[in-house]
Amino acid sequence: MSTLAPLRLLHEPWNASEGNHSNATVGAGSVWCQGLDIPNELFLALGLVSLVENLLVVAAILKNRNLHSPTYYFICCLAVSDMLVSISNLAETFFLLLLEHGLLVVRASVVRHMDNVIDLLICISVVSSLSFLGVIAVDRYITIFYALRYHSIMTLQRAVVTMASVWLASTISSTIFVIYYRNNAILLCLIGFFLFMLVLMLVLYIHMFALARHHLRSISSQQKQPTVYRSSSLKGAVTLTILLGVFFICWGPFFFHLILIVTCPNNPFCTCFFSYFNLFHILIICNSLIDPLIYAFRSCELRRTLREVMLCSW
Repeated sequence: MSTLAPLRLLHEPWNASEGNHSNATVGAGSVWCQGLDIPNELFLALGLVSLVENLLVVAAILKNRNLHSPTYYFICCLAVSDMLVSISNLAETFFLLLLEHGLLVVRASVVRHMDNVIDLLICISVVSSLSFLGVIAVDRYITIFYALRYHSIMTLQRAVVTMASVWLASTISSTIFVIYYRNNAILLCLIGFFLFMLVLMLVLYIHMFALARHHLRSISSQQKQPTVYRSSSLKGAVTLTILLGVFFICWGPFFFHLILIVTCPNNPFCTCFFSYFNLFHILIICNSLIDPLIYAFRSCELRRTLREVMLCSW
């Protein structure tokens, strides 16, 4: 399946000469290096499910006034970012299916322009999704450590400024990435951004978990209920593992792909790894499916509103 222009070219590194690329291909020509042939229909199905899920989240937040708070606005923005992945994936897949079945004939220039638009949407989604994941982590951190001052710290005005800044920065940086995607410095910036967000969320969640563990230990020692403490700590550890684990599993292979593009574009092992790009693309789409489950559906209020939306109880 064809993917966005910068990432499509990552599938075959531009800084490898023809001779070196040929040698690498020969060296990586084993059965394990043939990649995966993922049908376009699977991309289409996953994109549709992801789009419906995130549309429900946005509709539920808009419907319920109790959810009109900075925290849920950030979740809504995350859902919109995931929707961009779904929309761009659906548009690209549908376009490819029409071309494959001979139902659409267009000029090469039109294909390039459409590809650039799809590339920009996906890049904006990538950067904004990572940004809002970090914003949500920071918002939760403030909620726990500055609970009494939360409403004075995270005002609606500051939330709006934060959201507008993320969308603006995502659009500008994505435009630069699409234009200068052949520059390794651009890839290094994207890799650095991913690592920064991962470390930020890891530090914040570990700190929050340590505080929760400390509070539970105090309550346990006062009420002499160690069993409750142990079960609560285990639940918190599992939740933290899910949050960070899913994020790393879905995005890790793609960014490792970028690291290999910069460090060893001609190495046979790296060339073999590149052949699984479609699998990494699937994982990114799956992240758009899982995000609503982790960040949105865990809220009882939101689940109740989602049921009302699905039953058209407006």
